[in-house]
Amino acid sequence: MKRGENMSHQRNMVKRNMIELGKYLIEHELAWGNSGNMSARVENNSMLMTGSGTQMGALAENDLVEVDIETKEWTGDRKPSKEIPMHEMIYKNRADAQVIIHSSPFWSTLIACSDIPVLSELFVESMYYLENVAYVDYFHPGTKELGEAVGEKAKEANVLFLKNHGIIVFDDSFKEASMRIETLELTCRMLVTAKSHGINLNRLNDETVTDFLESSRYKPRKKL
Repeated sequence: MKRGENMSHQRNMVKRNMIELGKYLIEHELAWGNSGNMSARVENNSMLMTGSGTQMGALAENDLVEVDIETKEWTGDRKPSKEIPMHEMIYKNRADAQVIIHSSPFWSTLIACSDIPVLSELFVESMYYLENVAYVDYFHPGTKELGEAVGEKAKEANVLFLKNHGIIVFDDSFKEASMRIETLELTCRMLVTAKSHGINLNRLNDETVTDFLESSRYKPRKKL
């Protein structure tokens, strides 16, 4: 397969994966309506991004817009989501980022609008996928200020809480990004439910968590 044909094939595969992921997010209450957006890197300097106002659960190929990460210019007549600055800065600061999901699922957004701390030392998946969590102060959506704040925090975490806004997760594949947001939402639901019922959660100690992560007792630990 020639290089041009290979790149076209890659883009088509990414589009299909994004469409399927959008349906999955809606079906599992990890997104709603036209709230949120996502993107996937297709080259070092290019990303495919959901268009402005698109519904995550009803994406079509023409809803996915190719955007130059450096210039922020896009191809075609369809306008991409205004949240380009967030996605752009994550890709610039994290070479391992291949898929980014920005959404506002109920339980995670509740945490983002509260002072409830997120705990990762609870169970296997939370230890792995929520090892590094960061918080971003509120800035209006689509602004340069929000993009810069997200980019800075992305250097230290794969899960970002946007205060009074929602969440961002990113990873090196569609499968891992999906698992990360699912783990986040489940954990947030556990935390809020336990707090509302006066349940004290038993946190694993630091030694146990470190042994779990370093000994690859689930998956090889991802390094920042």
